[in-house]
Amino acid sequence: MNTVTLWLERSRDWLDERGRPAWIAAMVVGFILFWPIGLALLFYTIWSKRMCSHSWKSRRMSCRSGHRGFEKTGNTAFDAYREETLKRLEEERDAFVSFLEELRSAKDRAEFDQFMSSRRTGTGEVVA
Repeated sequence: MNTVTLWLERSRDWLDERGRPAWIAAMVVGFILFWPIGLALLFYTIWSKRMCSHSWKSRRMSCRSGHRGFEKTGNTAFDAYREETLKRLEEERDAFVSFLEELRSAKDRAEFDQFMSSRRTGTGEVVA
């Protein structure tokens, strides 16, 4: 990542730690300094649901995903099971993505081999 992106992410996290009043203050300062900055902050807070009515500690999970399913329940057995299941699902997703990449690569290789064989024969026609 470049330095601008890192700076923006750190600024966003800093404002998130301070809550809704910090975002409102940043918007006001943005409008005072240069109105497009304030307008951009306003649109960003609306788009990212940073003005959600939930508490700021649970905002990341509840506002973005629409539910509160990733907080600790207090039951260590269930929390461990959930973490294990989520890890397994992530591994399966990664394996599936890898499988799709292999399929695309094999298809590309087959198409290239077909192109090269038609070029060697001199027909120049591509059979689909």
